[in-house]
Amino acid sequence: MNILIYGYGNPGRQDDGLGNAFVNRIREWVAVEGLHDFTFDSNYQLNIEDAEAIADKDLVIFADASKEDIEDFCLSRVDGTNDVSFTTHAASPGYIVKLCEELFNKKPLVLLLHIKGYEWEFTEGISSKVKANLEAALHYMKKKLIRPDNFLKPHLKYC
Repeated sequence: MNILIYGYGNPGRQDDGLGNAFVNRIREWVAVEGLHDFTFDSNYQLNIEDAEAIADKDLVIFADASKEDIEDFCLSRVDGTNDVSFTTHAASPGYIVKLCEELFNKKPLVLLLHIKGYEWEFTEGISSKVKANLEAALHYMKKKLIRPDNFLKPHLKYC
């Protein structure tokens, strides 16, 4: 299975950098475990060019900080019908999937990992309060990524 793990957010705004922190940590783990077929990316935001980046993947996991009322983290399925928006500043995961389908006729399994954040000030580094949420998300995702076909089963921690 060809997998892309893509974190996004602004590391200069405390917990908004959770997606990027997740990618850095999971990349280290994949290297230590000697796992193959993983690609990693991170950015401040998703861009329309990311539709091409996901086109040749079987599984895409976008990781982002969340202000939503969730416990610590959760996953949601992303398709070309949910949260489809684009501005000159950002593209939603749903919009990226929709473009991928329309331009490349590809439909990878796309999930969004929401990690609960708390602090959003203009400061480098995630807050100490959010570290437990990041660790919980890492622990859960590592168990699933050891056998990526786990993502095809219905017992995921969905939002």
